[in-house]
Amino acid sequence: MTIAIIGLGYVGLPLCLQFARSGTRVLGLDIDAKKVRALNAGRSYIKHIPAAEIKKFIRNGKFYASEDFSQIAKQQVEAILICVPTPLKKKRAGAPEPDLSYVLKTGESIARHLQRGQVVVLESTTYPGTTENELRHVLEHGSGLRAGRDFHLAFSPEREDPGNPKSKVAEIPKVIGGYTPACLAAATKIYRKAIRKIILVSNCRTAEATKLLENIFRAVNIALVNELKTVYGAMDIDIWEVIAAARTKPFGFMPFYPGPGLGGHCIPIDPFYLAWRARQFGQQTRFVELAGEINTAMPEKIVARVAKALASTKKKLRGARVLVLGLAYKANVDDDRESPSYVLMNLLEARGANVSYFDPNIRVIRPSREHSHWAGTKSVKWNRKIISSFDAVLISTAHDGVNYKNLADWARLIVDTRNVMVKIKTHARAANDKVWKA
Repeated sequence: MTIAIIGLGYVGLPLCLQFARSGTRVLGLDIDAKKVRALNAGRSYIKHIPAAEIKKFIRNGKFYASEDFSQIAKQQVEAILICVPTPLKKKRAGAPEPDLSYVLKTGESIARHLQRGQVVVLESTTYPGTTENELRHVLEHGSGLRAGRDFHLAFSPEREDPGNPKSKVAEIPKVIGGYTPACLAAATKIYRKAIRKIILVSNCRTAEATKLLENIFRAVNIALVNELKTVYGAMDIDIWEVIAAARTKPFGFMPFYPGPGLGGHCIPIDPFYLAWRARQFGQQTRFVELAGEINTAMPEKIVARVAKALASTKKKLRGARVLVLGLAYKANVDDDRESPSYVLMNLLEARGANVSYFDPNIRVIRPSREHSHWAGTKSVKWNRKIISSFDAVLISTAHDGVNYKNLADWARLIVDTRNVMVKIKTHARAANDKVWKA
């Protein structure tokens, strides 16, 4: 069997390697020529994916990368799995809207080479109806073929957990919904080659809604603890201690933790996809949208806390040198998509602070649409002279690879949004002299 996987990023590349492990021949397609060259040379551009594994599958012929979508027909692939971004379109006024341009352009590229009997599966997170409406229309219009009759169409949401060494693609249950029962059967046959447990649902819409529920569940619970952090803080109660005590309950409770805002390619985005789609059906998502407002407001509150902490040392935020520690959206990864650290840096800079960052996993900021003016900025070096030169260090992402004992010894002032300093002793007269929780 040969399959094609389109989009060789944080979702698509791990999926490529898992199918290759299972003995399937994988054609990886991407419009980024740099990624294609790196992979075919056996190099990795994602921290948690070892180059040795890529090199092994390149050498034994189980995997190769290409920019040429005509290979879909030439290689007679049995299935085409789509793992491309589904970001938001920022509007001047009102809530952001879904941006399906990557999915639809990919669909157009597939359609020109689509063959009878092939299976097309969308894995990108989206609103219910995308697969059977927008994507199906593009595929049928460009190919002259009919979904459910000439080719199979399905949706199976990605479930990547980057940064978790215990997470294995093969062991994460795979939800699949098909356009028709035959489409479901065909897609299931493909995924059974590489995934141990398959969860079948009645249609594509249900599978799409499943992914939204998974991520919105996290978003609203994070919003809850973010709000409680503010409320309990006013009562001089530590939310982290409260959560630690509450999680000892062996039933009916799941711990979530506050932070400086939401990041990544799913949690900050998915609520807007659902809210936009709900409005088309005359429905409101008040609870979901309120959670979004709370989480979106967190960076402002964090910056206010930094200003207050600096004031305790007789310094103003304007003109202060502030180091943001952790640029990735999540600990122990090199993925900075939608990272709240960028929002914090922008807010600090707008208020007159001189901003730098340190991240052991992101040595230089890559070009992006959202934060283009930071492109090319390099992480500072980790040593006493440099760290001690900053008026404040703001911990935004708590990577395991950071020496927090050094930070406690070197930094003048620390604002901790991740509670990582709670067990680290400092030389200050009292912990709150140097470490401020935020």
